[in-house]
Amino acid sequence: MKRASDVLLALSALALLLVPMLLIALVVRVGSRGAALYWSDRVGRNNAVFRMPKFRSMKVGTPTVATHLLADPGNCVTPVGAFLRQSSLDELPQLWSILKGDMSFVGPRPALYNQHDLIELRTRCGVHRLRPGLTGWAQVNGRDELPTTQKVALDLAYLRRQSLWFDAKIMLLTALRVLQRDGVSH
Repeated sequence: MKRASDVLLALSALALLLVPMLLIALVVRVGSRGAALYWSDRVGRNNAVFRMPKFRSMKVGTPTVATHLLADPGNCVTPVGAFLRQSSLDELPQLWSILKGDMSFVGPRPALYNQHDLIELRTRCGVHRLRPGLTGWAQVNGRDELPTTQKVALDLAYLRRQSLWFDAKIMLLTALRVLQRDGVSH
């Protein structure tokens, strides 16, 4: 049931957002050197690595690490990148990953392939069995500001409570957090 609702919702979102996504791609491409999309190696369900697209918000050549690990994240962001990240518009290409089955709308955010501590802790707790999400329980409870252990505790709480109703609550809370620009790293 969840997979069917993911596909239906992703197709609907793509139909509504196709023109705005093309405009964003154009602005990203014109605003800085490099491709409009950035393909990131991420760890998905059962720790399988997949390629996840995002609108590029960082300058070409920025190290592939979590934003909080960069020496000067502000210096790595493109002119339009800060807005894309604060508004979460950089995440829209992940609708492709949802259609493909690599992701769901709701689940733990996919870890970077080099976030070994996060991957190991999720595996120990059984969270690795979940399909990663565009948003998740950890995102609505702190997003980028949470330490790894707290993220995984929230991911585990999601694993235990998951349902379509809980997913709907998380998606509504996500929309509110995005509108408030709550807990986003710049």
